[in-house]
Amino acid sequence: MDNRTSRRSGRWSHGTVAELLTGRNNSLGFIRLVLATAVVVSHARVLGFGKTEFGHSFTQGQVDLGKWSVYGFFILSGILVTRSGVRLGLGRFLWHRALRLLPGLWVCLFLTAFAAAPVLYWKLHGTLDGFWGHGWGPVEYLRSNGAIQLNQNDVSNVMSDAMAQGVAHDRSIDGALWSLYYEVLCYGGVALLALTGVLARARRAVLLIAGLLGWLVVRQAVGDRFWAGSFDATYFHPVDLPVLGFTNPVLVIYLGFAFALGTVIELYRERVPVSDVLGLASLLVLVLSAHYGFLFVVGLPAFAYFLVWLAIRLPAPFRRIGARNDYSYGIYIYGFVVEQVLVILGFARWGLLPYLALSLAVTVLLAMLSWHCVEKPAMRLKDLGGRRGGARGAGRTPAAPASAAEAGERDKVAVRS
Repeated sequence: MDNRTSRRSGRWSHGTVAELLTGRNNSLGFIRLVLATAVVVSHARVLGFGKTEFGHSFTQGQVDLGKWSVYGFFILSGILVTRSGVRLGLGRFLWHRALRLLPGLWVCLFLTAFAAAPVLYWKLHGTLDGFWGHGWGPVEYLRSNGAIQLNQNDVSNVMSDAMAQGVAHDRSIDGALWSLYYEVLCYGGVALLALTGVLARARRAVLLIAGLLGWLVVRQAVGDRFWAGSFDATYFHPVDLPVLGFTNPVLVIYLGFAFALGTVIELYRERVPVSDVLGLASLLVLVLSAHYGFLFVVGLPAFAYFLVWLAIRLPAPFRRIGARNDYSYGIYIYGFVVEQVLVILGFARWGLLPYLALSLAVTVLLAMLSWHCVEKPAMRLKDLGGRRGGARGAGRTPAAPASAAEAGERDKVAVRS
């Protein structure tokens, strides 16, 4: 900004996103922890007691706390993954993303299939006969889901049997993993935009993409203010795509729009003011649209700005939470399966609060182990084979020195749930 613009904006803003959302001096880690925890809290009602998730009534059926948290993850991913896509060459970008998601996911799938599922099968049947040789057994669970997409929801019919016995309320043993596939599709979009030079030299094209997705989101909400987003949209049907597999284009549109909002904020960060007035106004719009309608039309863009404003304006103590140890991904991928295990073992009979407290305690413990034993060690391999001082992409400017790159490496995203 020139001096005149700076003086004018200083009256009502603290600066721009480009100036204030840099390095680790922000509360993004704390916000990701809140979003991941909110998913576990929301699932507790439906998994433990077969009731609607928190927020469903308040929003008149538009959304619930868990799904809205997923939208929040996609917005933050749009910001941070785009930043990574601009900074890194294509190969190193894909390598970083794979390291961030796959090792933690693979260990989670293994523990679900070979630790949680046998315990539940024994609890339900008093024997493991038929478990290991089942057509949809633990080995098939790993094979089917190991490439991110959730193709098999159960292990040896454990959840189906639990539902038949009336001790569970959902057929998926770890249903929260569904969103990871759509997160990866967004990563692929960023990679394609980086490869074609759009991110670096034609960012207006991203505005057009976001506008197109936004139009698809808005067009069906006009006649129904309590329209429930992707659950009400009917213009596309799920398809089985070559290579990609089973894909729901409607989810691509809605989650892609949330991701695109984050991408636009990142690419135009020098033009996005950080204003307390706008931050509080966006929160007001979010709450009003959640309760009175048109949440996806005005509430989702407001949510995107609010998350960015909150990451910058929260007091300093919040900036230290999750800055070095990011447990959010582990909380997201383990929360659902922990709640399913506890409900089948009978802990839901204690009531919602004890069941939720135990679920959170076990989930956080597993998330901590996942981070320190799997995810963090895997991320140490992110510069494996790279040139000293950073990677270079074809036709790209040299990457920052290692110390600066580390300071800006805030793209440890959980989705996801």
